[in-house]
Amino acid sequence: MKQFFGMSQRGDLAEAVKNLYHPQFIMLLSNNNQFEAHVAELEKRFPGVPSIGCIGMCYQTGVVENGVGVIAFSDGVSAAANALECVSTMPVKHIRRLEQDMQRVSGGSRDTVCIDFCTGNDACVLTTMNNALRQRGISLVGGTGGEGRVSANGRVYQDAVAYGLIRNLNGRVKTYKENIYHQLGDYRFIASNTDRANYILGSLNGKPAKQVYKSILHVTDEEILTRTFQNPFGKINGEDTCIISIKEVNGNALACYRQVNDSDVLILLELGDYQAITRSTIQQICQDFPRRSAIFSVNCLFRYKLFSEHNYMQAYLREMAALGCHAGFVGYGEHYNNRFVNQSMTCAVFE
Repeated sequence: MKQFFGMSQRGDLAEAVKNLYHPQFIMLLSNNNQFEAHVAELEKRFPGVPSIGCIGMCYQTGVVENGVGVIAFSDGVSAAANALECVSTMPVKHIRRLEQDMQRVSGGSRDTVCIDFCTGNDACVLTTMNNALRQRGISLVGGTGGEGRVSANGRVYQDAVAYGLIRNLNGRVKTYKENIYHQLGDYRFIASNTDRANYILGSLNGKPAKQVYKSILHVTDEEILTRTFQNPFGKINGEDTCIISIKEVNGNALACYRQVNDSDVLILLELGDYQAITRSTIQQICQDFPRRSAIFSVNCLFRYKLFSEHNYMQAYLREMAALGCHAGFVGYGEHYNNRFVNQSMTCAVFE
């Protein structure tokens, strides 16, 4: 298979797709003002080709912040795309669409992956989708797009998740998740007074969450939002830890970017040697896949900001480009199978 990346910093879709021929699956990463127009134009240029899209930044060797980018697969791909609607209230309502597409693509754990763009309620959406995908052992990577809109096959949706099922007809596919944080000290908290709908974390071990965070890290209210780059929370999920970013201070509580429930066990995390961790991820991918045809990744907005502030973003993209044809988008939350995480990188690697 082959992966294509085209972009236009000025939002010209014709420029982004000028060298795209015979795609078998397309992903559109657009800006808020031009999204609907880009969705319609893409469908007109490539009618009937399975496609998904969202609003967000994209990258290859550089970052497109407010233009348009197109990532496409061709030459040995079987794909299907669609959307599940009403994800805030009933994500299972249209699950039959995903089940039918799985039958149509007819892949499995070795050669097929699901890529999704979601508008919200991600944790419930991923649980719903994973219940269907695991019947065939299909892995998932994806993320949250911006402005509450996604697209599938030329149609714009709100309150939905757009997904693509991609089968590599010429080799394997495998997904990865990269975490650049580790536990700080031996702090262990039981969450309470949470508001699941608004992602509010009220108390930790019976004390106001804001005060607990401030007293441990010796920061002011104003410093909390930038300190989350170095010290997010982590939710223990079996042998894995899901990163939870702080969005804002809400009175004595903390609003987060992912849902926290009463009785969840949380820990405090600290930033590790992210450059060494990136090199380790690349080494592992090379070991697993001596020959690579495509790498699609999702990097968190907070990782993008962190790397940019440390003048590492361009170096990071150069290092990832050494793997081969690497491209991806900047999400507001990352998806990995049934897990919704923050401040992480997830990716799919095609042989």
